[in-house]
Amino acid sequence: MLAQSRSGYSRCAQSADTTRRALERSLLYSEELGIDLARQSDAEYFRWFLASLLFGARISETTAKNTYRSFIRHGLTNPQKILKAGWDFLVYPVMREGGYVRYDGRKSTQVLRDCEMLIADYGGRLSRLYDAARDARDVEEKLLAFYGVGPVTMNIFLRELRPFWAKADPDPLPAVERLAKRLSINLNRYSRRSLMFARVEAGLIRRRRELAAT
Repeated sequence: MLAQSRSGYSRCAQSADTTRRALERSLLYSEELGIDLARQSDAEYFRWFLASLLFGARISETTAKNTYRSFIRHGLTNPQKILKAGWDFLVYPVMREGGYVRYDGRKSTQVLRDCEMLIADYGGRLSRLYDAARDARDVEEKLLAFYGVGPVTMNIFLRELRPFWAKADPDPLPAVERLAKRLSINLNRYSRRSLMFARVEAGLIRRRRELAAT
């Protein structure tokens, strides 16, 4: 009986190690979209900000990704170009091509208002928002001041910037921590500033949504 118990424990440990190694190889969401945050450029920061606004809506990940790619396909890669395109163009063709239907007008309004604020307050550069912030909490508060940006959208934007922004350190979402515990993944073994932690977190988010869909 003791031997069987040890065998069962060994299998569980091996399964947890296999899961952990797979999570450590996860693509970041930014990487999946072709955004290179390691370049630490305002162009990449804005693309990730735009993607975060889309991911933060109550739509599927697939729709958010397709809509982001629609923005890029139409050359809407900075706040100035988005404002020049205008609300009608964002609704159709951009949002519709991405799969938005019910929330296309509302999301277009949000994107336009946030581009206006980014230009008015920070010259269109997210690096200036970062530089103006006193600390990690202030970065979060400045992001939450944007129209329609809540805690989830703020978390999406900042969590993959942890390795590159010293003042980016949002707590993992409670659902991520619960799933990590369920899978016997010790998040404390990683530095929250590390790229590895960001990969594990991204992998857990994907796993959580896959489990929710089944």
